[in-house]
Amino acid sequence: MKKIYFYLAAALLACASLNTYSQALKVPQLSSEQTIEQELGLGKITLTYSRPNVRGRKIFGNLAPYGVVWRTGANAATLIKFTDDVTIEGNKVPAGEYGLFSIPDKNEWTVVLNKTAHQWGAYTYKQADDLLRFKVKTINHTDPLETMTMQFNSVDQTKCELEIKWENISFSFHISTDVDKKVMANIDEIMNNDKKPYFEAAMYYYENNKDLKKALEWISTAEKAEPTAPFYKLWKSRIQLKMGDKAAALATAQEGVKLAHEQKDKEYELLNQGVVDQAK
Repeated sequence: MKKIYFYLAAALLACASLNTYSQALKVPQLSSEQTIEQELGLGKITLTYSRPNVRGRKIFGNLAPYGVVWRTGANAATLIKFTDDVTIEGNKVPAGEYGLFSIPDKNEWTVVLNKTAHQWGAYTYKQADDLLRFKVKTINHTDPLETMTMQFNSVDQTKCELEIKWENISFSFHISTDVDKKVMANIDEIMNNDKKPYFEAAMYYYENNKDLKKALEWISTAEKAEPTAPFYKLWKSRIQLKMGDKAAALATAQEGVKLAHEQKDKEYELLNQGVVDQAK
């Protein structure tokens, strides 16, 4: 009886040890996961996908068949999340998280945003849950790309492009957001407070072609706090130049060059000199 208990205990210990070992075992994924984030307007886009490799296989038209919904990557379906409302290729998309699917074809793909974000592959995909579909033209490349890659390009304050490329094809689509009403309302509200963001408000007006007279007033007020800062001279001269007052812009920028030179600030010496050259 003692021997039976001994062998039973030994077997249980061996099973427990094997289970612990198997749970602790970690191996790298064949298709690594990547999450990238991109600020857009006042919000952010977060993209999470698994990156398969070609590994000598024929991908599009074979592994990813034409005319069949694809997860746009490996493993779980690609996720895309927007913290603010956006517009994608002219389609309004509410803030939220979506599954990013696609339907490959020879020269034109269908991109799909599905309201069921978390799915494994496209096995439980339902077209009835689609938020939108749109077509994109593909570009063929002579040099194949081994690892699937997604990246944000042509990014500015309110728009960008999401590019997807793998094997010998790539395509991109446009994403934009309208924040002007929010920003303008925010400026109006904050400028009535004691602490006024003169510089930030002036920059928004300058960059977005608002009331340049008001922008000049604000940058001039901001400048009073640091009258010898070549930084303020630069932006004041740029606003003056955009207003068409070349003489004022020239004088301000020349003052900025002088101050930057005295402070051994080569960067702002060159930037102010650039406005001098334009004004002349």
